[in-house]
Amino acid sequence: MASSLNVIDVSRITPADSSGSLTLPLTFFDLLWYKLHPVERVIFYRSTDATRPFFDSSIVPNLKSSLSSSLSHYLPLAGKLVWDSLGKKPSLVYSPNDAVLFTVAESNADFSLLTGQKPFPAAELYPLVSELQNSDDSAAAVSLQVTLFPNQGFCIGVSAHHAVLDGKTTTMFLKFWADTCKRRQDQTVNTSLPQDLIPLYDRTVIKDPKDIETEVLNKWSSLLKAFSGGKEPDNPKSLKILPSPELSPDVVRFTFDLSREDIQTLRERLKRESSASSSPKELRLSTFVVTYSYALTCIIRARGGDPNRPVGYGFAVDCRSLLDPPVPPNYFGNCVSAMFKIPLKAERFMGEEGFLIAARYVSDSVEELDESVALKVPEILVAIQTITQELQVVSVAGSTRFGVYGLDFGWGKPERVVIVSIDQGEAISMAEGRDGNGGVEIGFSLKKHEMEALIDLLRDGLKH
Repeated sequence: MASSLNVIDVSRITPADSSGSLTLPLTFFDLLWYKLHPVERVIFYRSTDATRPFFDSSIVPNLKSSLSSSLSHYLPLAGKLVWDSLGKKPSLVYSPNDAVLFTVAESNADFSLLTGQKPFPAAELYPLVSELQNSDDSAAAVSLQVTLFPNQGFCIGVSAHHAVLDGKTTTMFLKFWADTCKRRQDQTVNTSLPQDLIPLYDRTVIKDPKDIETEVLNKWSSLLKAFSGGKEPDNPKSLKILPSPELSPDVVRFTFDLSREDIQTLRERLKRESSASSSPKELRLSTFVVTYSYALTCIIRARGGDPNRPVGYGFAVDCRSLLDPPVPPNYFGNCVSAMFKIPLKAERFMGEEGFLIAARYVSDSVEELDESVALKVPEILVAIQTITQELQVVSVAGSTRFGVYGLDFGWGKPERVVIVSIDQGEAISMAEGRDGNGGVEIGFSLKKHEMEALIDLLRDGLKH
């Protein structure tokens, strides 16, 4: 039986200290995402002390007060996207009295199932993130929800507008909020703020000499026209997020933990297979290349079907260190592009050398990375237009570099961090292993029969 959720309260959290308004124009990196589904994360914390009285008297007030304090440093997150009638593009605008919607709820779901090692219905996660408010006229930057699982723990659900912040900025904010919350409980409020978590709002660090911005806006215009059946959309400046496809009720979630030793086993296997192949080549076998290639191969094999069917892959690339001059790591906003390869034939990954072939492709894609990847942003929108129902494109959300298991709000490290929004396409999620020993956590969302096949493939592949 599906679990139920009881909403206890919805409140508006305003920044504790704000001096006037703030307007941030969107860059071409931001504009790539302005109509796309928000990124939704759920961060689970196990605590048998999480009774309703403790939740109401300690957990919720601490989260709210530290959020209000944190928003003083992250004012735009309390603001919203707007597109002025005379403006060329949308902007992120904070005005006094703007706020973040904060939902407090209680669930009767099985906490251990949602954070455990077995597949469970994807629909169990949806009530744990509140909807991001959006309309033709405006779109919220973030919405937050904290949900109690009595005597089991609680979770924090984050829905973030991708045109406002990328994964790096989102986790930077969450770390700041967590740090503030923990320091209040430890009564070390007066210690200095972590400087690497203070956001930089200077938009001039994103250079656009080739006017990629106009190209992105033009690509969006033709994409929206295609979505409207070839006619001009009624409101070309609408900020309403594009509707998401209805998900099949038999979609399940599963998180696979690869240990550091597992990754080394797979790395050695690739080295052996590469040196024994007809065209041996030095591969860049980073943790990302090994892990992603393995997941990509297994997920294509799990679907099976016609070996000639089209498949592909794509992954986000943080451009901060690739640009010249580099963009500071604490830059607030988006600074990601993508590497992708479509279409390829499924048979390449389904054969005996499938894993090696995947690793060669991904290794080559990583090797090619330089500052020109930023110029590919318009190509991503062109690629979106070419994706059909038949094309299986495996993309990646999250990163092992974000350090999500360091998000301690004062109640210990997370039990599990889940990216809910990978349900919106053929995506997987990646995070560093919870134990901090160099492992990787991979999140999958697939139909039940495919997931069963995938789990067998993932486990069997480690026995080679």
